[in-house]
Amino acid sequence: MNGSALEENDLEEKDLEEIPLGVNALGKYGLRIDKMTRITLEQVAKMSGVSRSTVSRVVNQHQSVRPEVRQRVWEVIEDTGYQPNMAARTLASNRSGVIALVIPRVVASLFADPYFPFLIQGISQGCNANNLTLSLFLFHSEDEEQMIHRRVLRTGLIDGVIVASSLVDDPLIPKLIEQGAPVVVIGRPDKNSVASYVDAANIGGAKSAVSHLLRLGYKRVSTITGRLDMSPGVDRLQGYLDALKLWGISERSELIVEGDFSEAGGYSAMHLLLRSKPDAVFIASDTMALGALRAIEEVGLRVPNDIAIVGFDDLPPSRRTRPPLTVVRQPVQLTGQIAVDTLVDILEHGDSPPRRIVLDTQLIIRDSCGAKQKMGR
Repeated sequence: MNGSALEENDLEEKDLEEIPLGVNALGKYGLRIDKMTRITLEQVAKMSGVSRSTVSRVVNQHQSVRPEVRQRVWEVIEDTGYQPNMAARTLASNRSGVIALVIPRVVASLFADPYFPFLIQGISQGCNANNLTLSLFLFHSEDEEQMIHRRVLRTGLIDGVIVASSLVDDPLIPKLIEQGAPVVVIGRPDKNSVASYVDAANIGGAKSAVSHLLRLGYKRVSTITGRLDMSPGVDRLQGYLDALKLWGISERSELIVEGDFSEAGGYSAMHLLLRSKPDAVFIASDTMALGALRAIEEVGLRVPNDIAIVGFDDLPPSRRTRPPLTVVRQPVQLTGQIAVDTLVDILEHGDSPPRRIVLDTQLIIRDSCGAKQKMGR
């Protein structure tokens, strides 16, 4: 322990018991402060009986302050309503305490797909746990994406960026990295990218879903893919193909229809797929599965008696369908929280090596796959 630390600890021990106590939040510290006066860090230090630097370390979440001293300082802060000078903290730490969530060119689906509210909730929880402020950026076009370079990164308004629902070859990610911005991508970026990312085990999850349908005895297992210019769509299709190969079944192009992760896309894709008379369908998102169920009902077929369905996500609407939807569950909120934690780790320790985090999925069996009928339950 160095000399300055010993000196500050001595001050904390010596002065803690000399604070006069009174009957109200400010009076108990022996100070007369007008209610319109802004409480300063120096006043908090005096009220706490510690040095100015100790209060600063408490406010900035440093772990070098003893727990009983930290508690005392926070009591004074809560009593007085002290608000740290964020501009001064930014200058001192070279950080703003703000991170950006960028959702490129999917603004319409943001408000229609229940996936995004759960993801944003997880990111928000991660920000709260790390004492960060979240700023949301939505873009309609590549030109609008340039705003984050011109108005945000260059001015130092944000510390780092989380990018969600990007295209596989999205130029935004390499541009952010080129400009030195700490970046975490939700979903696997291009295979040549050096970006850190957090993703679900999309290939393994899809493979388990399709294998489950084949194990139940279905012969014409088809799929509605997600967008094939996005990694979840690509990887979930790969999982479907891997399962067919594992079971010695040849790929048939008429049993593969591309969707776009929207309910309307699932509805249209299902109508196309029904022409090929599948007996089971793996659908690459719950939202598309809702549209597919509607299309099946319209033509007078029943799930799972005429056609079995498995979705991917396990969002709340999938539990309320008739019948309830068998799904591959991915941890959407946890993905958001871990993305924030990963970005904080990059801010504190640098971006090399890139973080590659893949979270497990789980097959949740409900009624839409027909397991009960097939297994004689």
